[in-house]
Amino acid sequence: MTPKRRQRLILVCLMLFGVGVAATIGLTVFKDNIALFRSPSDIAAGKVDAGTRFRIGGMVVEDSVQRRSDNLDIKFELTDRVNTVPVAYNGILPDLFAEGQGIVAMGQLNEEGVFVASEVLAKHDENYMPPEVAEALKKAGKMPGTSANFGASSLVQP
Repeated sequence: MTPKRRQRLILVCLMLFGVGVAATIGLTVFKDNIALFRSPSDIAAGKVDAGTRFRIGGMVVEDSVQRRSDNLDIKFELTDRVNTVPVAYNGILPDLFAEGQGIVAMGQLNEEGVFVASEVLAKHDENYMPPEVAEALKKAGKMPGTSANFGASSLVQP
């Protein structure tokens, strides 16, 4: 092997190594920043491990919001009309946050089964529901404001 070929081979090997290192770093960062959406039913079914960062969506249960007067700690319950998950948040809630409304929260489940939110997002008008929340409610079989069961069939007798 000539010295020129050896130089080219070393250069190609170094470039392949560099591309491999860059791809590994990129995939690691991407994996750390991805947050999957889960519903309260997924949590009740045990599909989420404690400490895993994810997004949860659903409807805020009526009369479940508990605010402390001495700090920004807030506790409430989130439901997909089948299962309910307790949520703890420390911060200022969006202006549009209200009981009976759809929200999406980012955070993680603690060992006690409480979702500890780091961010809470509320809908922006009365006709909007986050797509993930709407899909979770459809899977559960019940959308708010209707008694229709999705996927149910009905027979009309003559």
